[in-house]
Amino acid sequence: MLAPRALVWFKRDLRLHDHAPLVAAQRSGPTLGLFIIEPECLNSPECDAQHVDFVLRSLQELREALAARGMPLLVRVGSAVPVLAQLHAELGFGQLLSHEETGPGWSYVRDVQVGQWCQAQQVRWQEFTQTGVVRRLRSRSGWAGRWQARMDAPLQLLQGGFLAAAPLDQPALPTLGELGFAPHGRQLQRAGEKAARRTLQTFLAERGYDYRKALSSPLSAEDGCSRLSPHLAFGTVSLRTVHQATEVTMANTPARTLAHALRGFAGRLRWHCHFMQKLEDEPDIEFHNFARVCDGLREDDFNHEHFAAWCEGRTGYPMVDACMRSLRATGWLNFRMRAMLVSFASYHLWLHWREPGLFLARQFLDFEPGIHWSQMQMQSGTTGINTLRMYSPTKQAQDQDPEGLFIRHWVPELARVPLPYLAQPWTMDASIQRLAGCTIGQDYPAPIVDEKQALKVAKDRMYGLRQTPAAREEAGAVQARHGSRKSGLPQTGNGRLAKAKRSARAAQAPSGQGDLFT
Repeated sequence: MLAPRALVWFKRDLRLHDHAPLVAAQRSGPTLGLFIIEPECLNSPECDAQHVDFVLRSLQELREALAARGMPLLVRVGSAVPVLAQLHAELGFGQLLSHEETGPGWSYVRDVQVGQWCQAQQVRWQEFTQTGVVRRLRSRSGWAGRWQARMDAPLQLLQGGFLAAAPLDQPALPTLGELGFAPHGRQLQRAGEKAARRTLQTFLAERGYDYRKALSSPLSAEDGCSRLSPHLAFGTVSLRTVHQATEVTMANTPARTLAHALRGFAGRLRWHCHFMQKLEDEPDIEFHNFARVCDGLREDDFNHEHFAAWCEGRTGYPMVDACMRSLRATGWLNFRMRAMLVSFASYHLWLHWREPGLFLARQFLDFEPGIHWSQMQMQSGTTGINTLRMYSPTKQAQDQDPEGLFIRHWVPELARVPLPYLAQPWTMDASIQRLAGCTIGQDYPAPIVDEKQALKVAKDRMYGLRQTPAAREEAGAVQARHGSRKSGLPQTGNGRLAKAKRSARAAQAPSGQGDLFT
């Protein structure tokens, strides 16, 4: 047993497969792994017990997997710099290895502090990329090509084990209660790398066939979507692994239906990093409007009673309430319904996006800061450049839950309401309400706002603002800094050229690709 020369600092990368810091550690001599449970994270307004639970379950599997290869995984509770300083005093390590992270404000402050500490202690901190997000990006031009190059690069695979380092005390992982959290009561997706790889395998082999059709309805999306989002958020699988496995499947499957469905999924993997890049480039979007011309638009009109009703799923709009109750019970909701919830809060209730965003961050098991805050602003109309999307909860109920199964399950007060009235139960007359056992305003709330009137006011305000010279001028600046660029993306159509390019990329995949699911 030797004193460790390097420390692998795990953050949102709780896996062995395709892990560049671990591969580098094999070349560095004796190494220890470290995960820090940081008070700054636990006390942040985005953190929820379900997030901590998922991390703890993933850490238990990771600790066992690393131990089998000869690397102890230390789990410490405390702020990053004091924890690192204590370990440095005990061990004298000279190298810190980790992945880059695009996180909320507290993590940015922490990274600055760790960088200063490493410099003062002459510890070499080496950070590796794991997504398509580019640090210190000067221009979005060519970004898509960089993304493609990173995702097509060989996976970082371990070869054998690690040179054993002198062990330190490794107490059992803390419980939620010991960390100050009450039980969350949700039925979460399985955590850990094994579950991530099983989820990827079943999606590519079985569940992905109806992806394009299934992703819009909360009923079909539960199985038809990839369900990889929490694993990508906490790094139990790498984006590159998902990308390359998807490309291999598209190139090799004889099923045109599956290939067509997966092309849609592959495109969304690109958008995943596109939105994360926005937060990397402009961290203030977590707190302030993209388009500063929107400052003051909603802030002074915040209705706390409306916000509470929205959070609790008692707005009087069945599809909104069903989606919110489902989300709070499971930690997951499909994208279209997430967008509808934000749209309703922003336009119907005229709530500024920050407080609803914090509430949703705690509800989403797959909370990914860059995607989350970019989408909160996009669906609220404060980017200044995106199309204003004002979802009608009535139409969404009729389109995405035509038989009323989802609404009846999550809003049992409406279980006996006849289907023609289910999307708008307030239109029932008194006799139908008696027969349905649901008196509006008593058993189920009346709509807290009038939809047509609320949307008319929202449209007048939003479109009026966008027509001003100041808004037009600022939109150009936002587009230049954050807008997507089409150049550089590979073709994803049905043509022969597109298929040939996918086949060529699949043929160049590293040999380790063949055992993705072993």
